Amino acid sequence: MSDKRNEINDALKAAMREKDQVAVSTIRLIMAALKDRDINARGEGKGDTVPDEEILGMLQSMIKQRQDSSKVYCDGGREDLADREEQEIVIIKRFLPAQMNDDEIKDAVEGLMLELDVKDIKEMGKVMAELKTRFAGQIDMGKASSIVKQKLAA
Repeated sequence: MSDKRNEINDALKAAMREKDQVAVSTIRLIMAALKDRDINARGEGKGDTVPDEEILGMLQSMIKQRQDSSKVYCDGGREDLADREEQEIVIIKRFLPAQMNDDEIKDAVEGLMLELDVKDIKEMGKVMAELKTRFAGQIDMGKASSIVKQKLAA
């Protein structure tokens, strides 16, 4: 079992011991999503389990979904539901490495563009794929994407 999977399982056990219902339900959602990814990977012949890098990407997308939902709930005057989404975000973030700040993202993008010798917007996908591989779970891909576009447009 991978380190990330062990960390998630240990967190579930701890949350159950502490009777933290929000954490228990959130971690169970993570485990269910992970199980779905494993089943899909098996069906595609990629092995029995997905690697930690893919788990980190899945966690980031779960956070993004909750941020979007929280905003919709706030706009609709449902602060109670927005608070629940925010609590889930905090729990999911525990499983991610430290996030890169804007300057670090900019430096990573610039360095990769030089390394890969990318000068055309048509090669943006190459930069994004490499960012996702090298900085899985650490980088906000939305911010990185806008920085790459900005650099290639200049």
